[in-house]
Amino acid sequence: MRAVRLNELGGPEKLHVEEIETPQPGPGEILVRIARAAFNRRDVFITQNLYPGIVLPRTLGSDGCGSVAALGEGASGFAIGAKVVIDPELGWNADGPLPETSGAILGMPHDGTFAEYVAVPAANVYPKPAPLSDDEAAAIPLAGLTAYRAAFTRGRLTKDDVVFIPGVGSGVQTFVLIYAKHAGARTIVTTGSEEKAERARALGADVAIDYNADPDWHKSVRKAAGGGPTLTVDSTGGDTLAKALDIARPGGRVVIYGGTRGDATIRPFSIFWKHLDVLGTSMGSPSDFRAMLKLFESGLKPVVDRTFAMDEAAAAAQRVLDGKQFGKVVLALS
Repeated sequence: MRAVRLNELGGPEKLHVEEIETPQPGPGEILVRIARAAFNRRDVFITQNLYPGIVLPRTLGSDGCGSVAALGEGASGFAIGAKVVIDPELGWNADGPLPETSGAILGMPHDGTFAEYVAVPAANVYPKPAPLSDDEAAAIPLAGLTAYRAAFTRGRLTKDDVVFIPGVGSGVQTFVLIYAKHAGARTIVTTGSEEKAERARALGADVAIDYNADPDWHKSVRKAAGGGPTLTVDSTGGDTLAKALDIARPGGRVVIYGGTRGDATIRPFSIFWKHLDVLGTSMGSPSDFRAMLKLFESGLKPVVDRTFAMDEAAAAAQRVLDGKQFGKVVLALS
């Protein structure tokens, strides 16, 4: 089969399409023929040696949808040819509050979805939401799951919230925006260009601020929120997180799932004087994944930025690295 492989580190340009052996499903596994996969920033970080536990050579990719090609011994629940989507979280085998310590995500260290076929545990395979195209279904797994747990399970998002979403346009943050609007909440977003701000408004953002044009964006967010956001979902860290804590409304929640701009120097007074809840999260449980899929079964649509051919995988990864995307970058594999 053909697969997008990473044989050495050095950035997106190190991704190449190769012929490798087609995997066979082991006991309790399902072999999925991948139609579409999607990039996450995690994939790009791996090419740059910015991720722990890298093992090479490897097929990257956490997100994927396709059809059932074969069932391993003991696997059941799907007919051959059934359209499916994959839950990439391999280390959350029970619906407990935390993943297992031995957990992993599809695509590293396990071979992932940037291939014509992938073998995964049957418990990680779900029916594809019927209203979604293959491109849309491939876009939802890891980013949609992370956003769902951050917004709903940890953030306790309701229609009464004023939600601040810094860095909208990335995969997860764009999901947070569409979830918040689906819930009926008021939303305030920041992003790096007026073009992206316009796209956020088209998705329902009540206020969209270009942080490059407004150096005092945090003050603008606080003013627009009428005393500060009640819920912030952040993946940036650094100075953005520090300012988000400063402008949060008393009694508010700040959910953190990443730190792309590094460590934050924060003022503890902003947390304890205002009785803030600061909540960490990462990926999500099987129950989170099932609940997320129900949203898309009901008609909610993810945001697909652009679909690339398999042979254009390096260019697709570079688009994510450069931050040019709005929504998810998808890879066509069949």
